[in-house]
Amino acid sequence: MRIPKAAHTAQPWRIHEFTHDFRIEDVWSFRAPGAGRDDFPVMLDALKAAYDTRKEPAAVRFLFSVRWKLGGLLGWENPRAGLGRRVASLRDRLPRDLARTAKDATPCTDPFAEVYLLDDEAARELANKTVHDIMHLGWVPTDDGGYELHMAALVKPNGLFGRLYMAFIAPFRYLLIYPALTRQWEQAWQDRTRLLAKTDPAD
Repeated sequence: MRIPKAAHTAQPWRIHEFTHDFRIEDVWSFRAPGAGRDDFPVMLDALKAAYDTRKEPAAVRFLFSVRWKLGGLLGWENPRAGLGRRVASLRDRLPRDLARTAKDATPCTDPFAEVYLLDDEAARELANKTVHDIMHLGWVPTDDGGYELHMAALVKPNGLFGRLYMAFIAPFRYLLIYPALTRQWEQAWQDRTRLLAKTDPAD
């Protein structure tokens, strides 16, 4: 569910300390029935396991296929336009106590790189020719005593081209991408026992 940006800014997240030049593009919440205060790592691991086994709707697969093909043709994903080349990684801004936390994160095959990981929040990033994007995940208490996941997309568009690109994809994000993501992430929480059993090194 899409929620006000104030739901992100009102939280005492560490991400606020070093992203003043990024804008908050979207904030969404994801239900996690029965979750407790210490379940944030469980949720993150379930999301990463679900990424490798996901079955996206045909419309979403088509959109991403078109996006990646265009990116390849137009050089949007050229390494020279990414982290450490066109833009510095957010990790270069981290205070020492955060900088050492990314190594504790469970690896994932998605395009995002780990920035930091704490008991109740995490940040990941990607950059290409269009934008530098931060995905912030936070674990937030609910009124009924449980917890839910909040995801904030923080972006720094690459000039006019990046701003036009973000405006162009906005309808697709709201009508297709985020609803599909909501179903996948909330289902990942429901299926966490099965998903994490598949990735257990002891198996």
